[in-house]
This record gives sequence, C-alpha cells and structure tokens, in this order.
Amino acid sequence: MPSSRVNPPLSSDLSDPSAIPYFLWDQPMTVAELRRVLATGTDDQRAYWLGKVLREARDTDVWCFTTPEQVAGLWPRITAHLGRRRPFWEFLFGLWRREGLIAR
Repeated sequence: MPSSRVNPPLSSDLSDPSAIPYFLWDQPMTVAELRRVLATGTDDQRAYWLGKVLREARDTDVWCFTTPEQVAGLWPRITAHLGRRRPFWEFLFGLWRREGLIAR
C-alpha cells in the first residue's frame, strides 16, 4: 500500500523564511526554524545543524546561515557531522587558518 504521507516541497529560495531548504530533504524544517536553532540552540544542537548544512548544502549556500568564525568556534563538535564532505571542509578551514583569515 503506498504511503499517504506528503512531503513538503523543497526550495532553493533561502531568503523565504517559510521555505523548506533543498538540503533538508530528510528532516524538513523551514528556513526560519533552521535560523532559530542556529541562533538559540545549545552548542550540540548548533553543531549538528551546522554539520548538516556544511554536508548537504551547496558550498555557496552555507554562508546564508553561518560565518566561517561561527563554524570555527564549534569545529571540534561539527566534524563528526560532516560525513563525506569532511575532507573538503578540513582543507578549506586549514587553508583559511594558514592564511590568517580565521583564528587558529
């Protein structure tokens, strides 16, 4: 029997607070809800959701939700949530640290 569950439409419009971002396909939440948890969640909650954004969103879309400094501040907690994208982000943040663009 087919599931009667209807998945909400995903969006690439990350400026719409009511949109479900395309990269939250498996755990739908609105842009506003994501921004709220990134702003007010515990460090563990913020690390989980930042890891998900870094893992699933396009590289350029990541910066709609965070800054390099915020990611660097939670880096030890975020790395466990990066999956296959971990080497890319380790390379990028390592380069930025070496160049003095973010604090060590």
